[in-house]
Amino acid sequence: MSDKESLFSKKNMSLLTGPLNSNNPITVQVLGICSALAVTAQLKPAIVMALSVTLVVAFANVIISILRNTIPNRIRIIVQLVVCAALVILVDQVLKAYVYDVSKQLSVFVGLIITNCILMGRLEAFALGNRPWASFLDGIGNGAGYGAILVVVGVFREILGSGSLMGYRIIPESWYIANGGFYSNNGMMILPPMALVTVGVIIWLQRSKNRKLIED
Repeated sequence: MSDKESLFSKKNMSLLTGPLNSNNPITVQVLGICSALAVTAQLKPAIVMALSVTLVVAFANVIISILRNTIPNRIRIIVQLVVCAALVILVDQVLKAYVYDVSKQLSVFVGLIITNCILMGRLEAFALGNRPWASFLDGIGNGAGYGAILVVVGVFREILGSGSLMGYRIIPESWYIANGGFYSNNGMMILPPMALVTVGVIIWLQRSKNRKLIED
């Protein structure tokens, strides 16, 4: 099987790896910022949100790619919204059935995946012009790139804001001022503005290491 025909050719693999760094949907394309601010005060909801978006983007890409030659151009947005809505409702019901506490924490943000710029952008920019397998990899790659930023932000915000991670104590109790120590949780870290600051720091670090992103 030639490289062109291979399911994991260099071109296909770039669809997976590109969004993790040089084409990250949050830090480079500046998409999906709203949910990055809202659901990253703790790591667990950030991970669940990341997985939810990844699954919806990947399978929506596949479905739209399969239907791309049969969708009239004038109603393509309507068709995309219907597909996205069906997938989001399915994900929402699964979350309510198996991780109800996290579902309550995510609140309306699961439903708002329907209007996520990353999702609609990939359907328009990629799935409508490419085959199902490539569209699936593109969806997984962009979902993973989005999720990686949510996880990083969630880790820093939960540790610095609550002293814990995934519900487990990270900062020893003996370190806290109330127990005669020197440490106090930074309450500002659990506020949405600090998520924006954290994302800004990540963007700065990424662009300082990759000067091409600044030139572009």
